[in-house]
Amino acid sequence: MYPELTEVMIFAAGFGTRMKKLTVSIPKPLIKVGSKTLIDHTLSLLQKPNMTAIVNTHYKHELIRKHLRKYSNVTVIVEEPNIYETGGGLKNALPLIKSDAIFTLNSDSIYKGNNPLDILEKAWDPTYMEALLLLAPQEKNLDHPKKGDFSIDQNNLLKRTNSGSIYTGAQIIKTNRFSKINLTNFSLNIVWDKMISEKTIYGLEYSGSWIDVGTPVGIKKAEKLLKVP
Repeated sequence: MYPELTEVMIFAAGFGTRMKKLTVSIPKPLIKVGSKTLIDHTLSLLQKPNMTAIVNTHYKHELIRKHLRKYSNVTVIVEEPNIYETGGGLKNALPLIKSDAIFTLNSDSIYKGNNPLDILEKAWDPTYMEALLLLAPQEKNLDHPKKGDFSIDQNNLLKRTNSGSIYTGAQIIKTNRFSKINLTNFSLNIVWDKMISEKTIYGLEYSGSWIDVGTPVGIKKAEKLLKVP
């Protein structure tokens, strides 16, 4: 039995430029899908009572901080003067992370089906995995550019491809590599590519429906997916 995973890093620092005029006055995580903001949809996935979240912010961070005051299990960090990207954001959060491995979630992904965190934790084996990513087949792509990210081999190892499955924004990842990267701003891809070369990064396909809410059209599709009146 492996240690229970209770910490979640939520990436919420982006500008949301594909949302166009919707993000002029509010940051993308505060855009509503139905009656709930995107960040609230994301936080609703933390269903174990002992789970905590770290949310990185940048654009209009004060509005996100104010909105998240209602959560006693959420810590907000601000990236300034620039966005550190996903890898740099996780590295910046290391002083707040207590465990060797952590969930990460994108704040603009909507899931319908089994909880992605539960699926990942049930399959997680830290004896040989450094990361476990939740992927979606391209045919289940609802608002994502039609390009794959990874293929999964017969052993569930990941390889890079343009025609495979799409990363949904949910994963478990060990944190030990991040402090060794001598950069402030960098993508998770730098860490993933190293793991691919060493065959320590694995993937699962999500059996439910998923949408990356990246555009105004994506909001409508997400509301349809969730059957919001």
